[in-house]
Amino acid sequence: MSAEWVVPLYPEQFSSQERLLLRKPPFEATGFRFSTGVAAVRLKNDVGDLVMLPFQGQQIWSAHFYGRNLTMKSMFEEPNPTTEYLRTYGAFFIHCGITAMGVPSAQDTHPLHGELPNAPYRDAFLVLGKDDRGPYLGLGGRYRYTVAFNTDYVAEPTVRLYANSGVIRLHLTVTNLKRTPMELMYLAHINFRPVDNGRLVYSAPCTPEHVRVRRSIPSHIHPPPDYEAFLEELAHHPEKHNVLRPGLFFDPEVVFTVDYLADEEGWAHSLHIHPDGQADYVRHRPDQLDKGIRWICRTPDQDALGLVLPATAEPEGYTAEKAKGNIKTLPPGGTFHVDLEMGALRPEEARAIEGKIERILGRA
Repeated sequence: MSAEWVVPLYPEQFSSQERLLLRKPPFEATGFRFSTGVAAVRLKNDVGDLVMLPFQGQQIWSAHFYGRNLTMKSMFEEPNPTTEYLRTYGAFFIHCGITAMGVPSAQDTHPLHGELPNAPYRDAFLVLGKDDRGPYLGLGGRYRYTVAFNTDYVAEPTVRLYANSGVIRLHLTVTNLKRTPMELMYLAHINFRPVDNGRLVYSAPCTPEHVRVRRSIPSHIHPPPDYEAFLEELAHHPEKHNVLRPGLFFDPEVVFTVDYLADEEGWAHSLHIHPDGQADYVRHRPDQLDKGIRWICRTPDQDALGLVLPATAEPEGYTAEKAKGNIKTLPPGGTFHVDLEMGALRPEEARAIEGKIERILGRA
């Protein structure tokens, strides 16, 4: 990778008027503040744009490619300046972790999905560079989380946007700055907007053994009477969720754990293929994030498809995942690294990935 330009960002650069920060065709970066006061950077290429929150979790608040909005429908038109997860929920992508992740149980003290989702970043920057995919425009940052006698780590994420592509790359490196071991949990929360009759195609056998529905019900959701019967049906026939037919009972949500298979280069693949042939896409590395979580929520107020939320653990909170042996440990000075790709595919690109998935599963 060759970095050509690194441009530091500062909160005082941002105002209600959107202003140019950097331009090198086909890329452009502009900055503005939402009416709530949250600073945002818009990264553009020739087929779409991302809106990111450089100083609030480095979230990707929205993603638009090929003329469509990839981002979940939520109750929030704009992000709010808060660290409370459910008071500003609706982003396309959210980092979750690191000291804990998932829904806290009665035995847990951590916030929902940990401290990373809306972490206050002091350091943020734009970068223009070139890697094996070609030139890119990116946004990155550095967040240090220190609690005396307990935790000291630094998280360094970057997102890269490429020319003529609706698929972005995301990298994250977490370094344990302590002189003692550090426990770690992480989940990449990717929230697409589902479409009726979209097909879910992914590199995992769709059997009850490999696509397992969550039976526990988190305290923040309130299901209707028939909800448990629907979960029971999916437990025996998980293939029934592979087409997002209108009327399926994803209200308030359904969560699966999926055992992914990887291709010869170590990547697992997930598609949400729209009726018109376009697709949403995620690829991740099970050797980094060995739990594939799927989250579907289709209600009048929230419409979201977590096609796959690659993670180090299931989303049941620290205590439950500790009991399962799902907590990772970083040695003193050790690092944890994540590589992801996500975004939108043209029909011909989607067909190629679907063929790859068929070969991984031995069906082609």
